[in-house]
Amino acid sequence: MWIGAGIILAFWLPRWVSGREPAAAPLLVGAGCVASLLVPGLGDIVDPIRHPRGWEIASEIAVVIALFGTGLRIDRLVSRSEWQPTARLLVVAMPLCIAAVTWLGWQYGGLTLAAAMLFAASLAPTDPVLASDVQVGPPLEGGEHPVRFSLTAEAGLNDGLAFPFVILAMIVAGSGWQPGEWGLDWLVRDVLYRSVAGLAGGALTGWLLGKLLFAYPRNNSLADTDAGVVALAGAMLAFGLTELVEGYGFLAAFVSGVALRQSEQKHEFHRTLHDFTGAIEHAMLALLLVAIGAAVPALSMWLEWPLALIGLALIFVLRPLTAWLALVGTQLRGRARLVVAFYGVRGIGTIYYLAFALGALPLADRREIWAAAVFVIVVSTLVHGLTAGAAVDRATAPAN
Repeated sequence: MWIGAGIILAFWLPRWVSGREPAAAPLLVGAGCVASLLVPGLGDIVDPIRHPRGWEIASEIAVVIALFGTGLRIDRLVSRSEWQPTARLLVVAMPLCIAAVTWLGWQYGGLTLAAAMLFAASLAPTDPVLASDVQVGPPLEGGEHPVRFSLTAEAGLNDGLAFPFVILAMIVAGSGWQPGEWGLDWLVRDVLYRSVAGLAGGALTGWLLGKLLFAYPRNNSLADTDAGVVALAGAMLAFGLTELVEGYGFLAAFVSGVALRQSEQKHEFHRTLHDFTGAIEHAMLALLLVAIGAAVPALSMWLEWPLALIGLALIFVLRPLTAWLALVGTQLRGRARLVVAFYGVRGIGTIYYLAFALGALPLADRREIWAAAVFVIVVSTLVHGLTAGAAVDRATAPAN
């Protein structure tokens, strides 16, 4: 009862202010926190340290669906110059943030090197689930502004591209810092092969889905129906097939959505697919945010303030600074550049990476890492969720 009431209130109350759905995110976290205080045993049920597998599966499904839906939002493949900001954010800003958080966590956060690397890598990706208000609009709207396109493409790609660093942390946890022994294997297999397999698997699956939905049978295509569930099936197909060949399924989910959208430009079925994924994404997000809030009281006793301060530094200093520097020389300038640099929302992807890694490698620091990561997500939800929509609207408004 309390969970249901909290979700309804979280989506209803913002209507009195601005109607922006991200404003509901911090209220959902708050509802979960209140529910855990009112419902005996709820905190134990959702404890990510005791039950990492449940968190891993739920967050994995949410991210895969969100990534596929994010790919469907991109109406056109823009020019190389318009992709440049995204490439800089992925290749320059993200690794710099990972390196900085790793060093701070190791030197000042009281973490082992492996734990610091995992903490940094899990916080690296921006979130396609929570960041929908700063992304491009639904299919067929067109007019992708460079600010919205950069944030959309970054959120779509970096959930997969952060995976090699998570795996690196797991390798260091098991074998120690001996790059001479495993460095080349990690680079070839975990960075190059799995990334390429993810991109190729997603492109192939998206192309195949385009043929099945829009081309065959020619006079009775599936796109002429309202079977939005095909979007869920397509996301899972791209993810599963790519994972079978040990590629990064998150990359494949996003790229397959992009490839499917490009396979046919004008059909209304794209909006049906997008709306279906959006409905599931919102439902999963609401439940996960309430669960995060419910876990906060129990995790708060493990929060180490050095790690919390490092998390705050990531949100307010490291991500904005590294992204701002990485965007030098791109088409983004002034307020647009500042907005893209600052709005790196942290969220459900972090939950997945921690549940995945700590479920396999129960590090001694796992409670502190979980507590600090959830703290960062809650702060990001508050700061970014309450301000992103208005800030991006101003940055993308036509000049008078």
